[in-house]
Amino acid sequence: MTTTRRAKTPPAAADDAPAATAGPALRTLKKYPNRRLYDTQTSSYITLTDVKRMVLASEPFEVRDAKTGEDLTRSILLQIILEEESGGVPMFSTQALAQIIRFYGHAMQGVMGTMLEKNLQAFTELQAQFLQSSKGLYDPKQLSPELWTKFLSGQPDALQGLMGSYVEQSRALFEQMQKASALFPVVPGFPAKR
Repeated sequence: MTTTRRAKTPPAAADDAPAATAGPALRTLKKYPNRRLYDTQTSSYITLTDVKRMVLASEPFEVRDAKTGEDLTRSILLQIILEEESGGVPMFSTQALAQIIRFYGHAMQGVMGTMLEKNLQAFTELQAQFLQSSKGLYDPKQLSPELWTKFLSGQPDALQGLMGSYVEQSRALFEQMQKASALFPVVPGFPAKR
């Protein structure tokens, strides 16, 4: 999901940018040693649920350690993912999580991260196109993960085939990258063909 953005420059330098070209102001959250999050925009403490709402609303924000100023945005986003995976309907199977872990420390770690990001972006665009074309058939506020799964499973083979071919194209691209480079003969989770 590419809904959050982090500043490349410290917040003070970002304030010097011209207001006409800037999008929504980057919201800064401070994390204190007691593990509480403080929203500097609303001058109040917030929870991970509030941060999740900001992500869903595509609000740009960053999380900084209140003492050191260290960027903790990724850490907070990972906490939200952990909470989501622990309760409700998990997105990742145990096998998928194990395969992701196998890429850490591997020469292909950076490529894997980029590939996942591009695939998520493509999937998000595909989903947006699908939702736009089916507007009026349902209430988007009522579309839960369970309902989405039920809806997709009831669709004709053409839609199922579209997703299948998307996955196969991604796999084929990765295999081409693997063949093109003698440096990475085998990648975890993708055994070499014999």
